[in-house]
Amino acid sequence: MTAEAAVALREIPRGSPIEALTRMWRMRRHTLEICRESYERHGPAMMQDLGLLKSVNLFGPDANRFVMVDREGNLSAKRAWDGIMGRVFGGGLLLRDGEEHRHHRRIMQNAFRKSAIAGYSELMGPRIAEGLDAWRPGRLEAFPAYKRLTLDLASSVFLGLELSRAEAERVKHAFEAAVAASMSMIRLPIPGLEFNAGLKGRAYLERFVRELIPEKRASDANDMFSALCRAENEEGERLSDREIVDHMIFLLMAAHDTTTSALTSLTWELAAHPEWQDRIREECLALDGPFLGYDELGRVPAIALAMQETLRRYPPLSTVPRVAERDCVFDGFPIPKNALVVCFPIHTHHMEEWWDDPFRWDPERFAEPRAEHRRHTHSYTPFSAGEHVCLGLRFAEMQVRSVLFQLVRRFRWTVPEGYRMPVQQAPISKPMDGLPIDLARL
Repeated sequence: MTAEAAVALREIPRGSPIEALTRMWRMRRHTLEICRESYERHGPAMMQDLGLLKSVNLFGPDANRFVMVDREGNLSAKRAWDGIMGRVFGGGLLLRDGEEHRHHRRIMQNAFRKSAIAGYSELMGPRIAEGLDAWRPGRLEAFPAYKRLTLDLASSVFLGLELSRAEAERVKHAFEAAVAASMSMIRLPIPGLEFNAGLKGRAYLERFVRELIPEKRASDANDMFSALCRAENEEGERLSDREIVDHMIFLLMAAHDTTTSALTSLTWELAAHPEWQDRIREECLALDGPFLGYDELGRVPAIALAMQETLRRYPPLSTVPRVAERDCVFDGFPIPKNALVVCFPIHTHHMEEWWDDPFRWDPERFAEPRAEHRRHTHSYTPFSAGEHVCLGLRFAEMQVRSVLFQLVRRFRWTVPEGYRMPVQQAPISKPMDGLPIDLARL
């Protein structure tokens, strides 16, 4: 950094140590509230001194672009996520940087190309129907019901397996323990603590996936696990067994938990806005066939608008962390090497500067001529951006649309009078009470 450049730099406002501790304790439930308080008090950048670690929190769409796009390579995703989930989801694509990340992404893209997703869509339709066959009219907790359904879909589409109820429950609990461990305050393998349960969950998932690799390498099946075992880059390089284990565990977590999150939030908003539930139902009933085909995804535009708005209000990943590899500058604010640098999609998605009445669920904001998401290139980032943009975003969109297509053709649903969904916003957005809904058959 030159002396001339240093003259133009601004000092980053600092939060107090008490503020830092309060943020840490409140972050799971009140991420958006904390971000709004910090932005109003400190502006687009603030620093927290956490003793051995300095944390720089950045707000707004320019901050999203700075953190997520990072063409200069100033920031490390690996170092940030390793500190959060490295011991439970280590080796996943999100936990890699630079050329290593690009190498793995090129190989894995084969499992997410258009023809592959079309094949997954064909596999998924009948399995969604089987899952919804078990739903009965009356009171249902939507979140655990979706967890079971998405795990069944992950088992068939990702793994190509038919899991027994007992095996499915073990896998589900292992994932839940690992995800919870990523936000543990006490990160020690002490029996009875959340983090230790996450380590046990990871060990179980490793054994589960590794035992299947020889069979999947020899398979010509269309499930994602087999595709990943066969995938190679232009030079014919394939992933090792260790790499496949790491990627499959991470992909299963990402697909299982984030899709459950999106479906649950969408179900709540469609109960709170029955006119949109009816609009989506009308579109879906107008199509022939029991399942939504891949070529028909564009024929349900109301689902697309409702899903976009739901991901704005409830992004599955509310925060995006990095670690500064070198001294760098954001908007005139100097960021020191080795600082934790964090931006917050959930906050940007609710900024009055970029969204009209941002706390109102309004899918039409994404339709022409309003197109509020185009006011800035990075004001809407539910799937991140840049090199680390979600590899499976098209798959996730297809899965949500396919599930909702079948759901609205079977049921109408409401929530208890006066109900408001209590949301835990980190590490994954989800209802704190399971989201009770009342189902009625059409």
